[in-house]
Amino acid sequence: MRKLTMAEAVGTAVPTGRLIDRGGFRRYDEPGFRTHDEPGTHTHAVPEVFCIFQGSGTIEIDGAPADRFSAGDVLLIEPGEDHHLINDGAVPLVFAWMHLQP
Repeated sequence: MRKLTMAEAVGTAVPTGRLIDRGGFRRYDEPGFRTHDEPGTHTHAVPEVFCIFQGSGTIEIDGAPADRFSAGDVLLIEPGEDHHLINDGAVPLVFAWMHLQP
């Protein structure tokens, strides 16, 4: 997992040779909300990018807290990394996510 600022991510968040295949926009109001909180791991065979627009929290990678994030950060999740965003801020967590295909 890599954490970048929006300024650093321009031109680098989508690795060379990859295209945005699909994505979405999410808002989670509840403090303590954990994305993909179903049993088992949550991984992809392709990289995933999260752009954080509002709120803050912790990114969990492979079952352990990896880093804090806040509005303006871009998170690049590598293929195979089990990942979850945990909202721990005072305002709703708002982000966009994108899966990257070769």
